[in-house]
Amino acid sequence: MDLPVMPPLQPMLAKSVKGVPAADAVDGGYLFEPKWDGFRAVVFRDGDEVEIASRSTKPLTRYFPDVVAAVLAQLPQRCVMDGEIVTAVGDRLDFDTLSQRIHPAASRVAMLAEETPASLVVFDLLALDGTSYLDAPLHERRAVLEAALADVEAPVHLTRTTRDSAEAGRWFEQFEGAGLDGVVAKRLDAPYTPNGRTMLKVKHARTADVVVAGYRLHKTSTPEQPLLGSMLLGLYTDDGRLQHVGVCASFTATRRAELAAELAPLRAELSEHPWGAWQTTQAHEDGRLPGGQSRWTGTKDLSFVPLRPERVVEVGYEHMEGRGEEGRFRHTAQFKRWRPDREPTSCTYAQLEEVVSYDLGDVLA
Repeated sequence: MDLPVMPPLQPMLAKSVKGVPAADAVDGGYLFEPKWDGFRAVVFRDGDEVEIASRSTKPLTRYFPDVVAAVLAQLPQRCVMDGEIVTAVGDRLDFDTLSQRIHPAASRVAMLAEETPASLVVFDLLALDGTSYLDAPLHERRAVLEAALADVEAPVHLTRTTRDSAEAGRWFEQFEGAGLDGVVAKRLDAPYTPNGRTMLKVKHARTADVVVAGYRLHKTSTPEQPLLGSMLLGLYTDDGRLQHVGVCASFTATRRAELAAELAPLRAELSEHPWGAWQTTQAHEDGRLPGGQSRWTGTKDLSFVPLRPERVVEVGYEHMEGRGEEGRFRHTAQFKRWRPDREPTSCTYAQLEEVVSYDLGDVLA
């Protein structure tokens, strides 16, 4: 493979904001797109060679033979494009059927490709023929992309766009019924910035992708039948520390048993765990690590089962308590779904919406 933009390449990222920004909020304006609920996919094609890379640059090619076939049939001979792989059940996007594709058995992948075929939604152009478009402004990339994909048909799609923030606001309200996540805003004059959070995303509820670093056993758990009580969640700081940010719980009894069994192979020695320091006196005094006591827990046993930090889960939350890299979920987070497409080390505080400070005196006045 010999392209002007070569793998590995981390795609451009987005930061959460509240509300659809005004179209003229920045010089040059915004281009708005629907936010698709699937696997981010950077597609590299050079003739008969196709590579599909995930957000974390891991190969997705073997899991989506149907998408590879569509790329060979419809995309230009030499190109690099950014998009999303999605699957649908009925008239809604369905992330669960997409996640099932990440399976070691080729026979199962082939069966799922037949039962629930995937689609590729393209929304950006990185290279075409011998030209890199990474440094070109979005309005230029979009024009070239539209010309290159003028004749595509399902299962390849060119995402719809608008420069009208009012229309984007209507999309935000209407498209949720089809299983979409929200709306993305991109600066029309901006280049493509790999791994840069230069896009804005507006979602219907706050979510975060976090690392499952351990769990506590349920009060009814027994040695014969372990039951998970709550997952211990973490986010990485800029200096590489895995910070404890909260828990998610509220599982059925059946699910508690399933999760305990599912996570058992990841059990680790506490001495080798990022939170091994919880045994120290200081950890118990400051209550920051999951073994610490607080005025809320009293003498309650907060010991936990440490896990290798290899699994990522998407959780819903209301808001953060504390600021920056000292923040944590104020309430118990809600389990949404596993994220097999995410690297644990990519789960950082940068993905969280930054709440603007406000003077309490002004509130009380």
